[in-house]
Amino acid sequence: MTTLTHDPARTAPAGPARSGRGPRLGGPVWLVWRQHRAAFWTLIAVTVVGVLVIAFLRGRMMDFLGAQDAASQRSGGLPPEFEAYADRLFRVGSYLGYIPVLAGVFLGAPLIAGDLESGTAKLVTSQSVSRLRWLTVKLAVPAVMLTLSTAALTTAFTWWWNPVKGRSDGLIWTSFFSVTGVVPVAYALLTFAVGVAAGLILRRTLVSMVVTLGVVVALGFVWDQVWRSLGHIMSVSTDKGVGPGAVRPELPAQAEQQGEGTYFLASSGDRLDWTTCLDQMDNTRAHTACLKSEHVVGWSIDYLPVSQMHTMQWLGAGAMSALTAGIVAFVVLRGRKRLL
Repeated sequence: MTTLTHDPARTAPAGPARSGRGPRLGGPVWLVWRQHRAAFWTLIAVTVVGVLVIAFLRGRMMDFLGAQDAASQRSGGLPPEFEAYADRLFRVGSYLGYIPVLAGVFLGAPLIAGDLESGTAKLVTSQSVSRLRWLTVKLAVPAVMLTLSTAALTTAFTWWWNPVKGRSDGLIWTSFFSVTGVVPVAYALLTFAVGVAAGLILRRTLVSMVVTLGVVVALGFVWDQVWRSLGHIMSVSTDKGVGPGAVRPELPAQAEQQGEGTYFLASSGDRLDWTTCLDQMDNTRAHTACLKSEHVVGWSIDYLPVSQMHTMQWLGAGAMSALTAGIVAFVVLRGRKRLL
């Protein structure tokens, strides 16, 4: 028999009311906040510090760019001295890339597994709070906190990156695709849901964290391999020959070349691999004759344009959100039937 003889939904608001501090929450919401307040306050502190650091670094970068002469500004390029500022941009971006890992391993995996392991879940659900309500609040409060935190950090980072976006090859949009826009939020919620599901199934905090880490790493590998397929690959070609002096096609600004490299373009419109006639390279005449026999008239290059970035991000975020919704549905249905 439980020793908790009162209704936590009725008495929970008294905690913050007596102290006179903190949000005036009630029932399971207050209970979840109280139970995980250390993690939530850490998340808030990291977010505030991160945004302030990004704002400071952006300010220094803008001061540096503002000090450049007008000719350099008109050229659109960046001076060699900008490399140190670009390194900071990449470093912070790489740190933001760890948000999904942290969300899944340290926030999602222990969320329910810890309650099942300690017996808190049995204690709470034996009172007037239903399993569905407890699960809903248990998932919603951390998800909202994680969404706000990730959105704040990635918005600040995007604000930092925008003034120099595309002004050098190293700052091309594909290098920051997964840490700007809506992708980081959807990605963090997905890994959070994966961690919660692992905790519900395995029911042991440490084991759930280890398994979640493995799954999140696998998800990251898959994402890195497939996200470019969300865009529509375009091509640019020339038909002025491929011999000495022939100019290869120039990619649009901020475009990323795709595929293995440059293709040969035949008069029929077909594209041939760049290794065509490679074995005759040592003999100029034989090589020219080989290319003529293949009816090669120019070059062709595949690329992804920057104009597709936001569409690709929304498509990726939509796919992640659908997967997240499926995992959450599984957690809720399994939790209602087999929580204890």
